[in-house]
Amino acid sequence: MANAFERGWLYLVTNFSDFQLASLGSFILHESVFFLSGLPYLFMEIWGLKKYKIQGKMNTPTAQQKCIIRLLLYHTCVNLPLMMVSYPLFKLMGMTSKLPLPSWKVAAFQIISYFILEDFIFYWGHRFLHTKWLYKHVHSVHHEYATPFGLTSEYAHPAEILFLGCATFFGPAITGPHLVTLWLWMILRVLETVEAHCGYDFPWSLSKFIPLYGGADFHDYHHRLLYTKSGNYASTFTYMDWIFCTDKGYRKLKQLKEGTEVSEELFVRDLLKGSEERDDDCCQNGKVEVKDYAIT
Repeated sequence: MANAFERGWLYLVTNFSDFQLASLGSFILHESVFFLSGLPYLFMEIWGLKKYKIQGKMNTPTAQQKCIIRLLLYHTCVNLPLMMVSYPLFKLMGMTSKLPLPSWKVAAFQIISYFILEDFIFYWGHRFLHTKWLYKHVHSVHHEYATPFGLTSEYAHPAEILFLGCATFFGPAITGPHLVTLWLWMILRVLETVEAHCGYDFPWSLSKFIPLYGGADFHDYHHRLLYTKSGNYASTFTYMDWIFCTDKGYRKLKQLKEGTEVSEELFVRDLLKGSEERDDDCCQNGKVEVKDYAIT
């Protein structure tokens, strides 16, 4: 298997330049993984599959079409140029596509390091985007989908794509990994963010097996609140939110759901009465819009 992979890789590096592989190759790989992993969740919504659905509501066909059209535009006009212009930096830091391929130990260590670093940077960047002005003018685009599905994971303002994209590529940019490692990292990161936005909490979801892994249920809570202090800001793991107590609303909700049934009206009343972090400019018609139960 290893020899077959090396032969396939040798074909790529023989017939395509480093620039072509790192920019166009990365773009094609990203689009393939993103849409192949995200479209099944869209079809589940279209078919009205509600088992394991976190929220009862489904997005309208118009909203689904809008998401796909915007994604194709943003990916072509933002993601692709970004991959092309960032190539010199990656090359400067030592990125290569030549044989030999990195050992699995080296690749695994680098990817784990990227997850930890990305989680830290993303958490603070995401919290920054939830400040009053940035939420209203930038991050609210991503929150147009209060009921997310897989493809909405990359539906965002172009400025946010550039801003939070730096968190994903900061680790590889400063370490100059082999292109295989960069591609593996990109694949895992895309699969993670699509799953976090899928809108379904399955019995086989990774959050059921990997400690501190956020997953769809954790991030879905973040999308249900359309105001700036919704909490659950982390990217992949939950420890940053736990350390800085930005998951307290989610944890309270989980405890209440496990303990007793409380009406949605009571949750909304408590939210409006008890939250001192509410921002009126990010509300609609003078009220906080709540798509599901929430306590902060």
